[in-house]
Amino acid sequence: MPTKQSGGIRLAGIALLALGCGGAVAAAPVTLPAVPRNALRAPRDFAAIPDRDDRARAIFVEASRVMLHARCTNCHPAGDSPTQGEDGRMHDPPVARGPSDTGVPALECASCHQDRNLELARVPGAPKWHLAPIEMAWVGKTPGALCEQLKDRKRNGDKSLAEIAEHTAHDELVAWGWAPGHGREPAPGTQAEFAALVGAWVKEGAACPRDEVKR
Repeated sequence: MPTKQSGGIRLAGIALLALGCGGAVAAAPVTLPAVPRNALRAPRDFAAIPDRDDRARAIFVEASRVMLHARCTNCHPAGDSPTQGEDGRMHDPPVARGPSDTGVPALECASCHQDRNLELARVPGAPKWHLAPIEMAWVGKTPGALCEQLKDRKRNGDKSLAEIAEHTAHDELVAWGWAPGHGREPAPGTQAEFAALVGAWVKEGAACPRDEVKR
């Protein structure tokens, strides 16, 4: 079960230890290394979790620390307007997603957001700046609910798991999460580390966390 730990989430897997010739077993926790709040564990840190599904679940919870960070959830809102800041406050000025998730006529995302950060104006930017479709809303999701959503092609942009892993590794708008500019807190870890976790989750069978615990 995921639990809070200073600097991040502490995850525990279950190892079964045989006790004598009678075959009795006892559960022992697998404690993962602590990491700072702005860092990510690597896939190898989960190798001690013996059950493949449990290992996949733990890896996904770690990856969800990125997806549920403000750098991602601000552009994956549950409503028709993006949010901003570390606290997810309403976008200033008020804007709407529009029919194509790129704003409304005369006030499209590209009216202010260019393909790079504008440091003097304090306006963030990256290629193809836009809101995620409403079916990809992440705000308020638990790791388990987010996992199920990512596996549902009706709610993930009709992507296979392999395509999702590729998207996390190379998409330029995803990459902005680690270079947000103007004093904004970046997502934990790096894009490469995040992509490695998503790839490992897929490789381990993509099981979803059972415990609906928010980070």
